[in-house]
Amino acid sequence: MAAFRRLASIVNRLNVWSAPRNELLGAQTTTGGRTQRCLAVGMCLATGGAVAFYLYNDMYSQRCRKRMGYSFSGRDLLPVLSAVEAQQKTRPFDFEEGDVYMSSHEQRFRLFSSVEYEGQLYMTPQNFIESVTMSEPRNKKPWMSLTKQELEKTLVDTPAVWQGTSKLFRNLRERGIIAYTEYLFLLCILTKPHAGFKIAFNMFDADGNQMVDKREFLVLQEIFRKKNEKKGRKGDVEKSAQLSMQLYGYQVAPVNSRAEEGMMIDTTLLVHFFGKKGKAELTFDDFYRFMDNLQTEVLEIEFLTYSKGMTTISEEDFARILLRYTNVENISSYLDNVRQSIPDEKGITFDEFRSFFQFLNNLEDFAIAMQMYNFASRSIGQDEFGRAVYVATGLKLTRHLVHTIFKIFDVDHDDQLSYKEFIGIMKDRLHRGGRGYKTAERFTSFKSCMKKELAGSR
Repeated sequence: MAAFRRLASIVNRLNVWSAPRNELLGAQTTTGGRTQRCLAVGMCLATGGAVAFYLYNDMYSQRCRKRMGYSFSGRDLLPVLSAVEAQQKTRPFDFEEGDVYMSSHEQRFRLFSSVEYEGQLYMTPQNFIESVTMSEPRNKKPWMSLTKQELEKTLVDTPAVWQGTSKLFRNLRERGIIAYTEYLFLLCILTKPHAGFKIAFNMFDADGNQMVDKREFLVLQEIFRKKNEKKGRKGDVEKSAQLSMQLYGYQVAPVNSRAEEGMMIDTTLLVHFFGKKGKAELTFDDFYRFMDNLQTEVLEIEFLTYSKGMTTISEEDFARILLRYTNVENISSYLDNVRQSIPDEKGITFDEFRSFFQFLNNLEDFAIAMQMYNFASRSIGQDEFGRAVYVATGLKLTRHLVHTIFKIFDVDHDDQLSYKEFIGIMKDRLHRGGRGYKTAERFTSFKSCMKKELAGSR
């Protein structure tokens, strides 16, 4: 194309197209004029020949590609982009508001995802961490399109499950991919109490041999896929198909063979759990360690964001973290409660911080215990609160932590806690931005959690 532009420039300088009409029709001219016309005609013929050769060569290449099994699209006629330009895709599948219905989880996954492979979107480990610790992506870039070779290279650094630590996602950063169904699975882990880890494992252990293989684990993805097929999506049909492709890897309900083929794309979790060859089996001890490490890693990141390298965070910062991802409209009033009630900062340690969020994962059992006090018409003070936490969860919160919680939510300054308000706000917080509304969902078992996530996806 550059050669064509240079040729047009030369022809333009010969003033062929601005010549008088009688010259173009063959009127008598000087010898110099005839020379210019001959040269121009020759160049035009050369240009036409070059274009014909280009089109013939392109059509021949297309036929060759078809015989070799490659697909052809109109994009093949466009100039080839450089490798750097081809790697990043602008967002061709972005939707206008009202085009197609998306759940809050789907919206958040698309917002934070940064990788595309064969039309399906994926998060990197760093994307996932940002999605549960930040309101917006740190650096929103176009989706990076991976080739098969690039995808394989991305997964090379994935460690075996027995090598997992509470820094797994931070160490991998951009070197890995997480599918949408795995994203929902990880969100469930973050809201799962330790006592329910065994229930989660047994859900996958279909044959009851206390080991989970890759095929058993992939049942999870199939559950989400089938749920997606059964429920129609409101909005533009074509855009709905595009969204299904982005989230699940297909546009229309696939036949069984296609579904199995789609699920065989290795991801970071599959390689981590079952090895690069997919032959390893997952034990309960390894599964428990992974879930515990993930919860710890997310809490460490949140804590370190505010601690600035110190061993504690302020009570006010603790309140800020608690009220993130909630529907509380006037957060400043809660922060004022803390400043006025705790003028002398003592600080919240990471152990206290972690114990509170472990308690939060047992929120439903705690709510039942709190209702018993309410039915008995007993006021709920700090001692009653601490006892209810211990009875329901087995966790002992420090007196300073309980005192801080009370001062955050004691809007009437009577040293009593409105448990309905507290539980309502904390259930919001539990979902880490995954809900667009306050919810009273129960998380009594991993199975019910997964059902809620499936229902929430539509």
